[in-house]
Amino acid sequence: MSSLLDGSALTHEKDVVWLEDLSALDYVRQTIDKTPRRQGKPRWLRDGRMVGYAELDATAEADPDSGLHRRRVFFLLPHDRDLEPDGPYAAGAPGEAVDPRTIKARAVGMKTPRSQRGRASA
Repeated sequence: MSSLLDGSALTHEKDVVWLEDLSALDYVRQTIDKTPRRQGKPRWLRDGRMVGYAELDATAEADPDSGLHRRRVFFLLPHDRDLEPDGPYAAGAPGEAVDPRTIKARAVGMKTPRSQRGRASA
């Protein structure tokens, strides 16, 4: 089972940059944000914290209407399992969450027994 993202949105990814050590993270949430640049750390104006982001190759074109690039961002919210191990995601994970060990440039990432704590295999 993959995340809710469509892989066609990732065709221009060049690299994934992690801001935190993945060994302590069972899952990360992923989303597509619009940013003015192809590379570098994007601004983060949401709840929670950014734990990684994708950088785009030189052929990635900006949206003609907004002038912005669509880039994948990885994040966690304050009630996620890493900060609240007995919280709402003690078992299971949000729909947009995937195991960060399965994420690569141009690859959506997968839900695993580790990210789901057993629900992915049930």
